[in-house]
Amino acid sequence: MDTEEIGSDICVVGAGPAGLVLALLLLKSGVRVAVVERARAHQREFRGEILQPGALALLDRLGVLAGARARGAHEHTSFRLVERDRVLLDIDYRALPAPHNHLLSIPQAHVLDELLLHCEKYEGFRYLDGRRASALLRAEDRSDGPVVGVRADGPSGAVEVRAHCVVAADGRFSKVRRLAGIEAGRSDMFDLDVLWFKLTKPASHGEGEGEGEGKGEGDGARGPVRDVRVFRAGGSPVLVYDSWPDRIQVGWTLPHKGYQQVAAQGLEHIKEELARAVPPYADLIREQIRSPRDLSLLDVFSGRAERWAVDGLVLIGDAAHTHSPIGAQGINLAVQDAVLLHPLLVRSLRAGDAGAAFLSAFEEQRAADIEQVMRLQRLQSKAMLSQGAFATRVRPKLARLLKHTPVYRKVLDRIAYGNPAVRIAEECFVHQAEERRSP
Repeated sequence: MDTEEIGSDICVVGAGPAGLVLALLLLKSGVRVAVVERARAHQREFRGEILQPGALALLDRLGVLAGARARGAHEHTSFRLVERDRVLLDIDYRALPAPHNHLLSIPQAHVLDELLLHCEKYEGFRYLDGRRASALLRAEDRSDGPVVGVRADGPSGAVEVRAHCVVAADGRFSKVRRLAGIEAGRSDMFDLDVLWFKLTKPASHGEGEGEGEGKGEGDGARGPVRDVRVFRAGGSPVLVYDSWPDRIQVGWTLPHKGYQQVAAQGLEHIKEELARAVPPYADLIREQIRSPRDLSLLDVFSGRAERWAVDGLVLIGDAAHTHSPIGAQGINLAVQDAVLLHPLLVRSLRAGDAGAAFLSAFEEQRAADIEQVMRLQRLQSKAMLSQGAFATRVRPKLARLLKHTPVYRKVLDRIAYGNPAVRIAEECFVHQAEERRSP
């Protein structure tokens, strides 16, 4: 089969939140974009479902939030750290300004499908799904030459996309990063793994402790008030939240490589440990976990690539910096990355300069934000894992006092928004009617 050759301004590898948000921003700016994605139809399993207010506000401004929400989502008003019957920490998102004063649990496919729907309205968009990046194209075929495109292979045939710049948005195990010879900069500072699984909530099952009735955003209907909870259980906290439509997402944190010891004692032992850790869901755990295949182990690590740009190539999202799932920062960071990289790529095209020196301005701009998130996640990890009288008796009292100080709001804003100064460069957009496809 012949190799299809495609020309584009920007080639994005990876159709996750970072890749598709960036694609849509560029398309709105009159830039031709080709997106290479190894999966088809967003049917793969996604773990990142929680959107922080910062991501909600940017997606709303971009015009995709309402459509994504209409596909199905749950609002969560607070984050709680719970030990037995005691709430050790309660972060109430309703203290933030409306309308984005909550967390949103939404299947990532709902967001990606809506982003893709908007991208497909533009003539300059090519979506090459079911193809895996296999090689970087180099100027004059020199191994050390500037990157000028990507080769990708799949059942639909091989393609070579030549572009002014390639964007690696293909996740924490980025193939493009490896092809470019860039070290991932992995760090095991969190020293833990997370065992993920979902339960199906029967219609008769309550919404959980501490939940009542509240008003949902959008249609104004009354509905359950939900929260994201972490149950502390002997140094192995368990994350629990409602997942659309009737599922319960559970993440059990374990010491790094510790799952093998637990698993060696059999599935029933795992189920009983979990049942003790999260009593409200004990019956569901015993009934619904029937096989090790119902469980998925996530290797948790953080990392920052040794550099984010080489000539003709820039890294974004998890390909550039990987984070722990603690604090649900992944999608927030991915969307903000795209928003910040967008105007730089527009300037790069206008200047005809995709050199590393030009593109590295993205890393320089983003470095302080990423370091701050990593510091905050380390503090959150210590709070979840710490034991003893201070953690269970003194810290809850301090947390209640902290709620009435400016420090509390500062911390909440940092968790919820990341860098609140990040804004969409709408001045780069061209007239919409000139770029959209005719009906």
